[in-house]
Amino acid sequence: MKRVDDFRLRLGQKELVPIMIGGMGVDISTAELSLVAARLGGIGHISDAMVPTVSDRRFKTKYVKDKLQQYKFNVANSDKSVVQFNMGLLAEATARHVGATMEAKQGDGLIFINCMEKLTMNAPKETLRVRLTAALDAGIDGITLAAGLHLGSFALIEDHPRFRDAKLGIIVSSLRALQLFLKKSARTGRLPDYVVVEGPLAGGHLGFGMDWAQYSLPVIVAEIRDWLAEQQLDIPLIPAGGVFTGTDAVNYLEMGAAAVQVATRFTVSRECGLPEDVQQEYFKASEDDIEVNQISPTGYPMRMLKSSPAIGSGIRPNCEAYGYLLDSKGYCQYIEAYNREVAAHPDARKIKVFDKTCLCTHMRNFDCWTCGHYTYRLKDTTRRNEDGTYQLLDAEHVFRDYQFSADGQIALPE
Repeated sequence: MKRVDDFRLRLGQKELVPIMIGGMGVDISTAELSLVAARLGGIGHISDAMVPTVSDRRFKTKYVKDKLQQYKFNVANSDKSVVQFNMGLLAEATARHVGATMEAKQGDGLIFINCMEKLTMNAPKETLRVRLTAALDAGIDGITLAAGLHLGSFALIEDHPRFRDAKLGIIVSSLRALQLFLKKSARTGRLPDYVVVEGPLAGGHLGFGMDWAQYSLPVIVAEIRDWLAEQQLDIPLIPAGGVFTGTDAVNYLEMGAAAVQVATRFTVSRECGLPEDVQQEYFKASEDDIEVNQISPTGYPMRMLKSSPAIGSGIRPNCEAYGYLLDSKGYCQYIEAYNREVAAHPDARKIKVFDKTCLCTHMRNFDCWTCGHYTYRLKDTTRRNEDGTYQLLDAEHVFRDYQFSADGQIALPE
């Protein structure tokens, strides 16, 4: 029986273990987690979601405090169009995060950054260009374009000296999305180096509607694989979402995938950025404790634990400090939902907002517990302690279990 280690991912002249750890924000896919993957010959991700916030936490900078101070006069104002990011500081924060990660890198693997188009930041095109350019300047091995169609993203960086050298990939959930991306990017004369095909069982934001359960990752992967063959396009495919064992991975590799992207099992590793009390919530979860809802202001459905403190929380919009989801007009769906509930309950000390949530604040505080469909199986990957808690895992243990396991088995920690 074959194992993942019997296969290799080829990206240009590079030969890699065909395991990619997905980019989970905000700083859930930490630098430490990505460094493990690179050291073991695979691919790790860091995330550029809310990078100024991540920099404050990691490097004791004061981007959030200073931004809040600058726009404090606007806190009570529903119109957030005045709240702008300083592009120089955004580039600085990105360069610091990426640079420190790349300086610490060891081994033959690669480190990519996950870049979400839906982080519009009150200036979608301008901030996206800065984030992409700063990451390339700081030496990132590659960029995975996520959370959006990214129809103009290649054009934003086509003049960068590393545009053709860095590895650039796109996450799609359908053949149609990939066709649109390739068509719009064609004038740059550059194909993506890889395509991550994310299915309906993935964690966090989904590229499907609320009818997600009607879709199947193997079917989507096969459709894209066959179309690429018809078009004589040699682009590595990387399935993601619900790849829980090494055997699951082998099944995709045998059907022509170049690698797999995995994430859920690394959420309970010591190197993951989630606080340990939250990781224990993931371990304890049953299948019924997981839902796909529409509380994200991005417009995408999102999978999370039903017990997430973010659900129903009625905190005041914190755009002056964060504001990562403000569109080009300074609008976020949560602001509208919050103001509606305040108007409906003028005497309430606390309000509840169930249809949307302040994603920036709750992701920053690890209160929005996004997760993959198979999170309820995490308890089967470890041992239970005498006090009823579950033993955290080492990222290397999880990586090597994917790499060497067979016959659907999962290796428990010592």
